[in-house]
Amino acid sequence: MPRYALLRHTGAPDDPSGCHFDLLLEDGESCRAWRLSTVPQLNEAAQPAVPLPTHRKVWLEPRSAAVSGDRGWAERIHAGNYSGVLPKTTDAEVTLQLEGDLQGCLRIAVGHCCLSNP
Repeated sequence: MPRYALLRHTGAPDDPSGCHFDLLLEDGESCRAWRLSTVPQLNEAAQPAVPLPTHRKVWLEPRSAAVSGDRGWAERIHAGNYSGVLPKTTDAEVTLQLEGDLQGCLRIAVGHCCLSNP
């Protein structure tokens, strides 16, 4: 099964809040990624999900490390597997089932992300 991870990213120079979360979904040799302002909670309102450049798969492993290019610090805080298929295009709606630290139906559409009961 493909994996997911949620990273706490602090000290990013382009983040005025000082802390955000990177949601990573394994996609072949890399990970698709979105910036979230909070950890997704089951059945809470959708939150903005800003697409990010692909991330290296090493971030799916337990780690806490400096981000390349002097872009802050990241720590993996949640992880697991997902079922379903990522769409071929990066701007298409994503609907996957998460298993692991976060559980539920993950939906990313129109720049927003939510986690709901299956």
